[in-house]
Amino acid sequence: MDKFSISIFNNKTFFEIIKEIKLFSKYEINHYEDFDSCVKEAEKGNIVVVFFKEILDKNKVYNIPSILISNSLNEIKSLPNSLNEKLKIPFKIFDFEKKTISVIAKYKFRKNSFINLKSYILDKNEKKIKKNNLELQLSEKEINFLILFSKKKDPIKRNLVLKKVWNYSEETETHTVETHIHRLRKKIMDKFGDNNFIKNNKQGYYIWKKKFVILLQEIYLLLSIKKELLNLKKAEEALKEKKNN
Repeated sequence: MDKFSISIFNNKTFFEIIKEIKLFSKYEINHYEDFDSCVKEAEKGNIVVVFFKEILDKNKVYNIPSILISNSLNEIKSLPNSLNEKLKIPFKIFDFEKKTISVIAKYKFRKNSFINLKSYILDKNEKKIKKNNLELQLSEKEINFLILFSKKKDPIKRNLVLKKVWNYSEETETHTVETHIHRLRKKIMDKFGDNNFIKNNKQGYYIWKKKFVILLQEIYLLLSIKKELLNLKKAEEALKEKKNN
């Protein structure tokens, strides 16, 4: 089971109070004076950050679970993400506990919903694939097909796609996979201008990754340099031998 921490920014009194309450003993309670350090640590995951009114105008775009506390809910500007709750001063400690549980639930739901795929984000619940400010609606079969790539490092064979996505027998003769991949490639190309999203070779289908191609190029370059150095060494030895004779 994932263990969560609560980070209190700037309010040392509230930090001391929460730390002494048995209700919150299941959480690790931390205090931060530096805003950037607080956010950076929270971005590692499983941390709920508690902010107070005086720092709200410093908030930048970030994606961390947080609770915003102020004297008036109208004074609290909504952060550019859905992972936050609000509390008005004064409040009961049980209200704070409810907000903590709520924001953790949102975080877990979102964490289980999103899959990083190449430079894209796959949203399982909305059935969308997103990149930058663009998003594309996908069918359930397309989502399930792309999820396979997040679970497999090696190319995915056609028979496995038939079995896992379409529940067909591996021996079934059909062009279902090829037809759907052709349509998906076209949709990706039309929306994102990416003509290299899904590739295939003798081993199966795979998500093309530029970093992998660059790595192969670097390996090839290193091997070429090594070969040239070896040839140079042989030439030097031959020249040395010739002089000795």
